[in-house]
Amino acid sequence: MSTAGSLAAPGTAAPVAPRPIVPQAILGMLLFLFTEAMLFAALLAAFFVLRVQQPIWPPPGQPRLPVGVTTINTLVLLGSGFAMIRSRGALHSGAAAAARWLGVTAALGLVFLIVQGFEWSRLLGFGFSTHANVFGATFYALVGVHAAHVAAAMIYLLVTWRRAAAGRFAEGNAEGLEACRMFWLFVVGVWPVLYLLLYQPWTGWGG
Repeated sequence: MSTAGSLAAPGTAAPVAPRPIVPQAILGMLLFLFTEAMLFAALLAAFFVLRVQQPIWPPPGQPRLPVGVTTINTLVLLGSGFAMIRSRGALHSGAAAAARWLGVTAALGLVFLIVQGFEWSRLLGFGFSTHANVFGATFYALVGVHAAHVAAAMIYLLVTWRRAAAGRFAEGNAEGLEACRMFWLFVVGVWPVLYLLLYQPWTGWGG
């Protein structure tokens, strides 16, 4: 006589475990991005507190920030976000198509990091450092934390690109790609906020 928990009778379908409402990879990334959003919120709160305490902002005598170059570099990063969105949409054409867009995303992200590094080295050469004043300290704290996130997202992106090139993703089975997309779009979305607050392109004080 069969008992509860015994194997299904021949000819009957085995029970299928229900799919989670939110895949583990997506849930984990959501929790991670929530903590990172809190980190940037804390840094921005500190920035505003320090800013309101200063009679003039930015302090006089500072080197001109590279607003023009950084504006173009911001468009490069936004372009990488567009390419990342396309990578998910291209998955219906196959993993190879998604991998091509991931490659474009990685290339644009690398350009962004290189240009940022070059401009920071120039600013340091002009004496604009974390020890210069409060503005320098907050500037490098915000852009440095963001750059670290971009670098981490680049590593994740390259791993995801290799997996896509190997055909590891398909429609309905792309949680890893979706998690990577969420991370990359997060770092892309944070940057325009930092750019507007720090570079203030409307004031004309940058160079």
